[in-house]
Amino acid sequence: MYTKRFIQVILVTGCVLPFVLIFGCEDSTGPGSEIVFPDVNVSYSEHVQPLFHQSCALSGCHSDASQAGGLSLTSYENLTAQPHIVVPYDPEVSHLYLRIEGRIGQQMPPPGWPQLTRNQRDGIRMWIEEGAENN
Repeated sequence: MYTKRFIQVILVTGCVLPFVLIFGCEDSTGPGSEIVFPDVNVSYSEHVQPLFHQSCALSGCHSDASQAGGLSLTSYENLTAQPHIVVPYDPEVSHLYLRIEGRIGQQMPPPGWPQLTRNQRDGIRMWIEEGAENN
């Protein structure tokens, strides 16, 4: 017969292990995690907007209807409507990049929400460094 403690360990492992495997790796954190940015030549239409669509431009967040913080991330025009959000060639003053890195205001996505991977944060930085073009 199995002891009560052994059964508890098996049950906890069965519940916790899948969670750790799914959410425990930095580069597989949730919706949008399958979007991988190249090291250079980042495309707004191929990389940035699909990431925003899956991770940020959601109901209650940065959709056209919600516009959390006064920002919609559903299009390039919305993203660049306010000049300080994205400053082409300068991620160090671009509020978008500074917020996803948690260097100003509340980090985006906020704690408790699926986070962007290091590759995605670096990719957004590279897109801005390359001129933040609508390409």
